[in-house]
Amino acid sequence: MSALSGGCQCGAVRFRIDGEIRHTSVCHCRMCQKAFAAPFGAFASVAMGDVVWSRGQRKLFQSSEGVARGFCGDCGTPLTFEAASGAGNNIGLAICAFDDPSALPPQLQLDLASRVAWLERLGDLPTRRPEDVAAQEATYGPRTSFQHPDHDTETWPPAR
Repeated sequence: MSALSGGCQCGAVRFRIDGEIRHTSVCHCRMCQKAFAAPFGAFASVAMGDVVWSRGQRKLFQSSEGVARGFCGDCGTPLTFEAASGAGNNIGLAICAFDDPSALPPQLQLDLASRVAWLERLGDLPTRRPEDVAAQEATYGPRTSFQHPDHDTETWPPAR
């Protein structure tokens, strides 16, 4: 697999993988739900030595006796799941922090006992029609994103 890159929402922290993805997973445990403020955490497991922090460094929160979770100290984006002792020499990187999360489909679900009950019905929910989106933009105006783009940049933020 070619090098994959990613980072946080504000661009203060960027990473690159110089190696193979070992596996991908979705974890439904309560700690992942809280860490992501979402129904689950999605991770790509890689060798710790294959991660290059190309801009900034993550901050760590010891979420349990054996696990630390990395995040951007500026914008709060969840980035990593790390065994506190470095066990297995693996690090879990948040799939949606990668520039192309579609390239990393989950292979395994973990902790189904904690899965949010309504999650299995998401495919049955209606979606917004294009005309609804257009009406909302007409009411509120277009949105200008200040989010870092999904690719490496020499500097960030851009000069204004």
